[in-house]
Amino acid sequence: MFSPQGPSLRELCVQALSSVERGYDLLAPKFDHTPFRTPERILGATTRALAELGPFDDGLDVCCGTGAGMRVLGPLCRGRTTGVDFSAGMLAQARSAHPDATWVRADARALPFVDAFDLAVSFGAFGHFLPDERPAFFEGVYRALRPGGLFAFAIGTPPPATSAWHWATLGFDLVMRVRNAVWRPPFVMYYRITPLPALRADLTAAGFAATTEPLTDLGSHRDGSPGYWLVLARKPAVAT
Repeated sequence: MFSPQGPSLRELCVQALSSVERGYDLLAPKFDHTPFRTPERILGATTRALAELGPFDDGLDVCCGTGAGMRVLGPLCRGRTTGVDFSAGMLAQARSAHPDATWVRADARALPFVDAFDLAVSFGAFGHFLPDERPAFFEGVYRALRPGGLFAFAIGTPPPATSAWHWATLGFDLVMRVRNAVWRPPFVMYYRITPLPALRADLTAAGFAATTEPLTDLGSHRDGSPGYWLVLARKPAVAT
């Protein structure tokens, strides 16, 4: 499925009926051959936008998966780069691809860092956190950053109701809710639980000053709205 190197339909079914952690452990060896891996165009657009705000010293990729975020942190950070994920399988793939980075296994809702980084990024992970879990996630990133540090991530805007992607994501989320209602352990992955206003509110509650800018390189919807926004959440340089 997806490509000759990607997972088969049977493998995807086994992964989808596992826990999130176990599912990604199983998927890890073939993850980069699926559409779930963050596309290069998003990584590139994010890197170009952040380059105007850097350079940075130490960088952190939260929910790093197989390490795609290192393609952003590498060019931007002069110091060490670190990835954190709770899947041992994904970390093994990341470590193989980027042996010069530091890799830490931890739950993103309880990050083990304090005042350690100047830039944090995250790609494609927010759908794994229910709304009531996001505060702990954002508070952990806030603690991990040094004063004045920046947390940045790209977020897609909701497609118009007339688009196929709108109905595809709606249908996917419905299937996942039914699956989680009748099957344990749950597999939390939803496309439609991360609206931008809610993310900004949670970032503000965690202590960040959050702004957004359109990633114009990534195009727009037919109504002219940006296809993606870059969220820039800054930790105050001086504690208030």
